[in-house]
Amino acid sequence: MAGFSTDGILLKRIDYGDHDLIVTFFTVSMGRISVMAKNAKKSVKRFAGALEPFSAMNLECTWPKRKNTLPILNNVELSNPFSKIRTNTAKTGYACYWLELVNAWMEEGKAQAGLYELLYYVLAALDTGTMEKEILSLLFQIRFMNLSGFTPDLTCCGSCSTPLDEIRQQRITFDFAEGQLVCGRCGKKAMRRHAITVSKGTLKQLFWINNSDLQRAERLRFSPCTVREGEALLEAFIPCHIGREVKSLTFLRRIREVA
Repeated sequence: MAGFSTDGILLKRIDYGDHDLIVTFFTVSMGRISVMAKNAKKSVKRFAGALEPFSAMNLECTWPKRKNTLPILNNVELSNPFSKIRTNTAKTGYACYWLELVNAWMEEGKAQAGLYELLYYVLAALDTGTMEKEILSLLFQIRFMNLSGFTPDLTCCGSCSTPLDEIRQQRITFDFAEGQLVCGRCGKKAMRRHAITVSKGTLKQLFWINNSDLQRAERLRFSPCTVREGEALLEAFIPCHIGREVKSLTFLRRIREVA
């Protein structure tokens, strides 16, 4: 049987029968793929505890003879387990949210090297603690939108194209339905039920982290107010745009409430 080998990050796994697992990976060369891990629950030694969420590994699979069946996972070589994430409830919440977004939006079998690099970067930084988890989440979300093709224009009013610096108000309305900023003059023309107001400073910092070099991200400094506003904006807009509830986001918000 023909086979393939690729690096991947484990997005999720589900039980299949008494002994098997269906495991979904986000891979470098093949995008999102699901594979069958036979006897993974029965044989502890076979995958040596590697099939855990967030783990990065090289996977080797074979294509079965029957059409329309999942590839068979034969072997994995763990490259980075990101194990410190799983020892911290808040970090786990953020990582689960990022992985659910990738799993929900990615097309099966379509490679996206830029998104893979981004996901690996934020998981590694979350694991080592080189950046605050809240800022990492802002970084991931704004760049996820950009790479997925639906990032909003945060530089001007979407209705009249007035640049952000020329809008007189210090707090700007963001319309979730339209996915755009709305200045005070244009906002008076219609009632906007699904909207939020955000400060100019927050919008400028979100624009900066979306367009600057990823390796400079460790220098980012956000005020608590900017973090709260950024979270409120991005965590409301992304589920609205992809058209589905993000279950892990509910879990993440509960963690933040008790933190």
